Amino acid sequence: MKYIVITGGVMSGLGKGITAASIGRLLVDMGYKVVPIKIDPYVNIDAGTMNPLQHGEVFVLKDGTEVDLDLGHYERFMGIELTGEHNITTGKIYRNVIQKERAGAYLGQTVQIIPHVTDEIKNWIREVARKKNAEICLIEVGGTVGDIESMPFLEAIRQLRSEEGEENFILVHVTLIPLDTGGEQKTKPTQHSVMKLRELGLQPDVIIGRCKEKLKDSTKKKISLFCDVPVEAVISNEDVEDIYEVPLIFKREGLDKYIAKKLKLEFREEREDWKKLVDKIKNLKDEVSIAIVGKYVEVKDAYLSIKEALKHAGIAVGCKIKCIWVESDELEKFKDVEFDVDGILVPGGFGKRGAEGKIRAIKYAREKNVPFLGICFGFQLSVIEFARNVVGLEDANSTEIEKTLHPVIDLLPEQKNIKELGGTMRLGEVEIEIKLGTLAEKIYKTNKIYERHRHRYEVNPAYIKILEEHGLVFSSFSGNRVETLELPNHKFFFATQFHPEFKSNPLSPSPPFVAFVSAALQFRQESLAKAQKRSSEKLLQ
Repeated sequence: MKYIVITGGVMSGLGKGITAASIGRLLVDMGYKVVPIKIDPYVNIDAGTMNPLQHGEVFVLKDGTEVDLDLGHYERFMGIELTGEHNITTGKIYRNVIQKERAGAYLGQTVQIIPHVTDEIKNWIREVARKKNAEICLIEVGGTVGDIESMPFLEAIRQLRSEEGEENFILVHVTLIPLDTGGEQKTKPTQHSVMKLRELGLQPDVIIGRCKEKLKDSTKKKISLFCDVPVEAVISNEDVEDIYEVPLIFKREGLDKYIAKKLKLEFREEREDWKKLVDKIKNLKDEVSIAIVGKYVEVKDAYLSIKEALKHAGIAVGCKIKCIWVESDELEKFKDVEFDVDGILVPGGFGKRGAEGKIRAIKYAREKNVPFLGICFGFQLSVIEFARNVVGLEDANSTEIEKTLHPVIDLLPEQKNIKELGGTMRLGEVEIEIKLGTLAEKIYKTNKIYERHRHRYEVNPAYIKILEEHGLVFSSFSGNRVETLELPNHKFFFATQFHPEFKSNPLSPSPPFVAFVSAALQFRQESLAKAQKRSSEKLLQ
């Protein structure tokens, strides 16, 4: 087994996840079987209860595990599906150690960080790699070197390196190379970060320098000298227009060849799929504007998978996506709202804040015949908007928001006794049956699909009949749970209880997103044609 470990220094948010995913992509393209693992040093068991404003989106895996958004990058870049065992947290490790201690597994020993916690970490890593029959295990250590939370994990990595041997191990350290006011690339933060690593008994094999511009040869030589790595192992990772360019940047820098040489792997020429993808992205001409109406829009990473799924759909359709971020709270200040966009998307979210603003956006899309896609909470609010403004149930609402005479969205009976928040929602991939002859069938081109969920409330079955009598179509189900809705006489009005964005990747975009962006592009083209006609008629007058 070969191990590649990615750590970060200087500051958080440098792009360790993109780095890990990009390295994984290069290795996958060479034909190697790679298993990625993300270590999150926080004490939470998982990311499920974390505030998106602080932590970004919660990504949901196939088995329903709620994880850090970096695992979404792994899936999108590497074209794989992961499970909860690919995410290690301090909470999970300590829970396992305490359970073993309570069961007497340590035979009366004093349970300590070393060896018991570090052994648990190493055992977890090795077991996942073994089960997946991987050739290369790719491990990202979250946080920044020097954080107290990550100390046990870095110690476990030190032990792993010693036990597995230098020929089977590479440590990749991602650092910041800032520019001073004169535009000079400064290496001191990198030097200090590497010094911190050395204090922990770790020496980087590769240093990846994040910088606004490509690293100069003189900068690389200085880092090589002070940090004791070969010049060829100092890799530039300058800012790019699109994150999907990063694997090609690493290839240009020779990182793939260096990793193969260091780990004594056969270097194989990569497939060209990724290069063709990036070339296509760079040559997109048309553009559509999509309003994303949410309550976390000040932190764009809160809707990262939505943004990426729109991009994937744009690549498939042949257009760029211009995201117009709309704070749903702001829409509540106005009686009437108006959008100058080609499509409106209302994503998931929880709670009362901003809900009425989202409902106003949905109403506008329905009445003005603007392409619309609703996801999870956006799906539920679409039901509420229709019930109020078409059926005439004026106080229709969700019991998540408030008590109401018409709970068109409610907890199902089996959900009403659940008190805990973490890990108790309807989570993960579920089989869904699609009705024949519906827009859903046209979108997916099949009558059976598997999509991931993250929600607690559902369409109340007691209201399905009256809603459908007024023209709303519920087009797919899993058991008695409604999964999609649509309006037949609309340009494009489609909403899903599940999260299709979680399964989207640039080489296999999500069908609902492709259909939505395609409708938005058609809407734009029709709008431009009408505007040109009006302009021509005015000139003739």
